[in-house]
Amino acid sequence: MVGVLGGLGPAATAVFLDLLVRATDARTDQDHLDLVVSQHSSTPDRTARILDAEAADPGPVLARDAAMLERIGAQLLVLPCNTAHHFVQGVREATAIPFVSIVEATARAAAQRVAHSGRPVAVFATEGNVRAEVFEHALAAEGARPLIPERSLQDRINTLIYDQVKANRPVDTTLFEECVDTALEAGAGTVVLGCTELSVIYDQHGYRGDERLVDSLTVLAEQTILASGKRLSPGFG
Repeated sequence: MVGVLGGLGPAATAVFLDLLVRATDARTDQDHLDLVVSQHSSTPDRTARILDAEAADPGPVLARDAAMLERIGAQLLVLPCNTAHHFVQGVREATAIPFVSIVEATARAAAQRVAHSGRPVAVFATEGNVRAEVFEHALAAEGARPLIPERSLQDRINTLIYDQVKANRPVDTTLFEECVDTALEAGAGTVVLGCTELSVIYDQHGYRGDERLVDSLTVLAEQTILASGKRLSPGFG
């Protein structure tokens, strides 16, 4: 049974659960993963805490939810939120079951993508994720170089994340394309969608399979399935 620390944000968790269904090689209901999901949308904002030490701390909430999922019977934990990875040590300390890291798995996939070119990996993530250098550390561990967006590009990424997906507003795909083009023109070999709100755009607006992008939510879904002893659907990608 997989325990999902969800709600960070709600739309991204919904897409993640759908991805698990689509990406599993299954012929019957019983071939799919058993899941227990905590859709804890009121968990304090991760970026707010990173930017302001006086803001509410999501770390203890995540740790309590993780312990609760383990008590229910979860044998593996996943957290479909990249920025929350900054607080994941408390989750690991509160539980005794394996944890599949969205950041570590995505950094590994991105590093493999640029291994031959040696070009850097552009990181599209929240302001908090960038400030905490979450992907910088993970990419360095995989031998890859990060390309962190300049201020003007980060502002546009923030618009996509907060003003559109999180706000449940229409997505400006032209703006998304412009952001990707800007990163590639700056020398990136690939673009990591290191915020699961951007994964919603990737999944729902025709970018699945786009070779320019490494989608963190897709990577997590695939690694969750494999870690659970299931097989990936041959048609998924």
